Amino acid sequence: MLLIKYVVYQRKKHHDLHKNIKLQYFLIGKTLAFVIPALEILLKREEKLKKMQVGALIITPTRELALQISEVMGRFLQGFPQFRQILLIGGSNPIEDVEKFKTQGANILIATPGRLEDMFRRKADGLDLATAVKSLDVLVLDEADRLLDMGFEASLNTILGYLPKQRRTGLFSATQTQELEKLVRAGLRNPVRITVKEKGVAASSVQKTPARLSNYYAVSHLELSVTSRDSFTNVHACIFMGTCACVEYFGKALEGLIKNVSIHCIHGKMKHKRNKIFADFRALKSGILVCTDVMARGIDIPEVNWVLQYDPPSSASSFVHRCGRTARIGNQGNALVFLLPMEESYVNFLSINQKCPLQTYPPVKDVVDVLPKLKTMALGDRAMFEKGMKAFVSCVQAYAKHECSLIFRIKDLDFAALARGFALLRLPKMPELRGKTFPDFKQEAIDTDTIRFKDKNREKLRQKRLAELKEKEMPLKRNFIKNKAWSKQKNKKDKKKKKAAKRKLDEESDVDEEDLNELLNDTRLLKKLKKGKISEEDFDKHLSSAGSSHPKRAEANSSDGDGE
Repeated sequence: MLLIKYVVYQRKKHHDLHKNIKLQYFLIGKTLAFVIPALEILLKREEKLKKMQVGALIITPTRELALQISEVMGRFLQGFPQFRQILLIGGSNPIEDVEKFKTQGANILIATPGRLEDMFRRKADGLDLATAVKSLDVLVLDEADRLLDMGFEASLNTILGYLPKQRRTGLFSATQTQELEKLVRAGLRNPVRITVKEKGVAASSVQKTPARLSNYYAVSHLELSVTSRDSFTNVHACIFMGTCACVEYFGKALEGLIKNVSIHCIHGKMKHKRNKIFADFRALKSGILVCTDVMARGIDIPEVNWVLQYDPPSSASSFVHRCGRTARIGNQGNALVFLLPMEESYVNFLSINQKCPLQTYPPVKDVVDVLPKLKTMALGDRAMFEKGMKAFVSCVQAYAKHECSLIFRIKDLDFAALARGFALLRLPKMPELRGKTFPDFKQEAIDTDTIRFKDKNREKLRQKRLAELKEKEMPLKRNFIKNKAWSKQKNKKDKKKKKAAKRKLDEESDVDEEDLNELLNDTRLLKKLKKGKISEEDFDKHLSSAGSSHPKRAEANSSDGDGE
């Protein structure tokens, strides 16, 4: 109610219900700040909306956030049956969305950019969404800065091209970025900024995390980083990972390590399962959700009492958003981030840059070393082995691209310790490890190609592919030839030409080997005659004897005699 009064106050203060609003708001019911004004504007329309006319469009970066907004909107629409809403998000069949809009119609669209852009291009399926949005009064871009960060700028430009120029536009965001300011200047007319903050307190001194949140950090070595994460059983927790591959691997690992606890995984590369997984986890009283930053902003999961950050986020602002998944609406919550000894300066950075103070987490006594168990799981199932390798590679690559590169330096990362922390059986081949040796990493004495999939169908397919590869002859690797100077290449070509010409001359010549030997002997005798070693008589005798013994020369002599 406080929020509603505040929004109404701001609207009265500016004396114009039709001005564009940009609202910076954090960790409260931001959804109500645009749902209520949107409905208010639609109710005040002089001409009532028809079945196929869209009056309000709400665009959000993730399908989870869209589902949440749709749920809130649905509660309000129970009192306004004249309006219908439709949800257009990924993970559902687009043909079904088209048919639903054609049969039921909609006055309010809640969508993600990718699916909405696709719907605009489905004229061939009988959907003319471009005509439907000509009556648009309200456009809302929720988490507007993230819409730009996630690479939706091209999709947004396409969508905006279909919308009427005369409309009310609201940009709602927890953080203001330079890209967002550019969008405001380019896309909003008569913009009004509303910033929610405590009265009488300087914005620079306001702590950005909830007052009832206990925010901790723990400095640990990579070998222990996994073992200390399974101490939080029987809680409603979110574990944030840096990459999709890490979510897949550690989610699978937790399923094998922690029994009687519901483990769910969500990341951006999931297509069809995400909606159901999100709904299932929200309905749980206890459980663990392993996820990427796709769940970091705007998502309201009831009674989450722990947020664990295995990997510090790539951007400092995301750290605060992650922590905001707990301690909501005045509830008690806890957050814990794991850091390496070389990363401890990140604590001071967060305190200064994000107004987010952290306190040291007390040491955990009942720690169990789970790495041998993880190795056993990898040896028993190739799926686990491959997930671990992919997770390690993605973790290293994400670390190299970290926004806070002065703190998170890839050159200081202990690759061997990281590999042990991932319970790898061997190190993968990747550019970051090329030319380096790791004596601290002990590779398992096993041929990893012999590890089989537990899934018989996958193993059967793998064996089939291996057999096909053996049948095909592997192409020989071409030797690398170093480039030579042009002058040297020309000399080499000239030599080749001379050799070829000599070879051709030899082939065309009638002189055989015997003739050459005879000619050489005659030359030697002539040299001896000149030096006085033999007499002319001996020279003639040698010539006559050689001529009679050589068939060609004898034939020539006989022909000469016949001629005389």
